Amino acid sequence: MDGMKFPELRSVTKVPVEWLALDRENPRLVHSSGELSDVDIIAQLYRSEDLSELLQSIAANGYMDIEPLIVLEGDEELTVLEGNRRLAAIRLFEQPGLADLVSERGRVRVSVPDFDEKFRDTIQEISVYRVESRTDARSFIGFKHINGAARWESYAKARFAAKWYEEGRSQGVTLADIAAQIGDRHNTIKRMVNAIYVLDQADDAEVFHLSDRATPRFNFSHLYTALSRAPYMRFLGLAEAWSRYDPIPNPVPSEKLNSLREVLTWLYGSQDSGVDPVVRAQNPDIRRLADVLESAEALAELRASGSLADAHLSTHPANERFSESLYRARREVREASNNLRGFDGQESALVGVAADILETSQVMHTRMLEKAKESGESEI
Repeated sequence: MDGMKFPELRSVTKVPVEWLALDRENPRLVHSSGELSDVDIIAQLYRSEDLSELLQSIAANGYMDIEPLIVLEGDEELTVLEGNRRLAAIRLFEQPGLADLVSERGRVRVSVPDFDEKFRDTIQEISVYRVESRTDARSFIGFKHINGAARWESYAKARFAAKWYEEGRSQGVTLADIAAQIGDRHNTIKRMVNAIYVLDQADDAEVFHLSDRATPRFNFSHLYTALSRAPYMRFLGLAEAWSRYDPIPNPVPSEKLNSLREVLTWLYGSQDSGVDPVVRAQNPDIRRLADVLESAEALAELRASGSLADAHLSTHPANERFSESLYRARREVREASNNLRGFDGQESALVGVAADILETSQVMHTRMLEKAKESGESEI
């Protein structure tokens, strides 16, 4: 860049693409410990933002330089505040072998279509609009990606609002102000930003890192939904209705950090430990896990077995579990009987299974009669 100078403030100018840098503070990125490389960033964008469609468009038409990237001047480069998907796609066309690196390190299979050389000049210089600070670009980016045509997922929204709040609260900026400017509901923003503070605390305390989650996709809504429920608040030592207030750093008491590790592992699993998340379908499983957290017996079962279904059964009284199991067993046996024509006599092992069911049923029936007599139900 010797002999060149960055574009003037608040003007649209074409610059060489090599001047541009991906934004390591991009709210789309799932932050965790350590510095993110370009390969890490492109992998995340490819996985969560469906770069494949953008790559196909550029391959077919060249880069359509309609909307300028919004950039911020650094010491030796221009950081792209708005347009990181476009820059990531261009990088994949520009750098042979980059797609293989992203695939290898990012747990995502990257496919880059063939690029016609007649379009090469469309990705060599592109239009940018330089702003003086991140604050200058904040309202436009926030509205576009939170309630505009190119909406971010909830994690990106929350990370964007949290950064805005952290930088502005010393000047009196509140989450209500931020919600009003980006056109979102105040209570929703509060819940999401409070959840960001919990994630950051877990990362700083090294009890859970998002990079260790078991699945590539990060369902942030699992967390902020869970943290709005009283059983999770009690389990983590959070004050009642804590997420209705403006966030504070390290909201979980230090003595509850192990509980925080457990909750985050149940929500997202652990790749290093080979543990899958127990929450799969958000609404029913978040409720079931809440029930489990309120029962010492169920909690012990979850820790021992790793099965949310088995643990949740323990939240019901023993008499309810027994009757439910018995009715369910009768349904299954009746269904097997109705399909008896499917038994051709060749699988002798099935005869043994039926004998085992018969013997178990007889023992159970005998014991039930004894208990009924003991309770005074002698007519059974």
